[in-house]
Amino acid sequence: MVHFNSMLLFFMLLYVGQTAFRTWVDAINLRHSIGISGMVPRGFEGFVDKDRLERMNAYTVERGRIGIFEEILSDSVLLVILLSGLLPLLANWFSRVGITEIPAALLFFFIIGAIQFFIELPFGYHQTFVIEEKFGFNRSTLKLWALDLVKSGLISMALFAALLTILLLLIRDFPQHWWFWGFLTVAAVQVLLAILFPVVIAPLFNKFEPVRDEDLASKIMRLMSENGIRVRKILQMDAGLRSRHTNAYFTGIGKTKQIVLYDTLLESHTHDEILSVLAHEAGHFRKKHVPKQLLLFGAFTLGAFYVTYLFINWPLLYSTFGFSPSLPYAGLFLAGIILQKAGFFLQPLYMWLSRRFEVEADSFAVNMLGTAEPLLTALKRLSADNLSNLNPHPLYVRFHYSHPPIILRAARLEEVERNMPARRSPSPERLGSDI
Repeated sequence: MVHFNSMLLFFMLLYVGQTAFRTWVDAINLRHSIGISGMVPRGFEGFVDKDRLERMNAYTVERGRIGIFEEILSDSVLLVILLSGLLPLLANWFSRVGITEIPAALLFFFIIGAIQFFIELPFGYHQTFVIEEKFGFNRSTLKLWALDLVKSGLISMALFAALLTILLLLIRDFPQHWWFWGFLTVAAVQVLLAILFPVVIAPLFNKFEPVRDEDLASKIMRLMSENGIRVRKILQMDAGLRSRHTNAYFTGIGKTKQIVLYDTLLESHTHDEILSVLAHEAGHFRKKHVPKQLLLFGAFTLGAFYVTYLFINWPLLYSTFGFSPSLPYAGLFLAGIILQKAGFFLQPLYMWLSRRFEVEADSFAVNMLGTAEPLLTALKRLSADNLSNLNPHPLYVRFHYSHPPIILRAARLEEVERNMPARRSPSPERLGSDI
């Protein structure tokens, strides 16, 4: 049974306050999108007309509205479960029937995860087969969508079960220092996943093959080589099997490092535009942005593990929600909710750093290529093709945007080009263009 005390009051203020604030931020972003002028931003002529701008705003609003409803429903159901006392009853039943700690913990988290899954399932279906279909993006079938859900669910459950088991064993065997060893374990798993993702996990969902355009592949290799980046593979992915959205990314570490281009990107962008996007990615590599982000994330993760250690040794946390003080997995669950809610208010720091890195990578690409034109064209075309929100609310940007809004990004790119010491027309070789 839940007990009303200072701990519960703190929890309710944090839980309900974060949900309400996040919903408010999402709502003002929608109102901002609805209320903006129908005028096409300067410089976007030829990429966006008034009809497309209306579709971009409508796409933002429809996705935003369903997202708000999903978040409120999910948070409300979880709060009811927490306050109802059902979870302590479940834990007590495990104890009565003789289920030992680790199997009980796995069942405990599986049941909660299953409830959340079935809450989110209709929203995922609506997103894919209603909204994405309406705006011309969806190419997936119900069978493919369901198979993706099953595969991603099984992979997630296996990884989570392994990590949870290791953490509970560490808590049992190293009660004073488990938080440090737990952090090292999670960090090692993250590195392992970064290595294995391109060669083990990603091929379970998509087909990857060498870029068929050999001319483009040679230009990419030359561009990467000139900037000290060794890439073993340049692949194209059958993203168009599921969606018309376009993208490209670097993935892997060491021998598994590779460049992946969506087939939809190859269909809709010129060589120069693709190369400019990859020059931007080269900027991240040369500026060592990934190691810097990993260090920051690692520091936050280490701090979160230590705070979790303090929480699970605090009897008041268990008694407040009706649990026995000797249930570490219940402590991990409750601490996880508290840290997730509190961590939301730290998002602006991470997002600010990410946007700063994006600006640095853009500047690197412009200086490397000698012009901002291909990157500007690529970003504007990507925004138009993906129906991106051109005018997000500034507060929403602070909490959710890892990249600067496209209008600000374009303006900064133009400024970088204007301020270049010696502007020059890039040679065909630098851009990789046909001679």
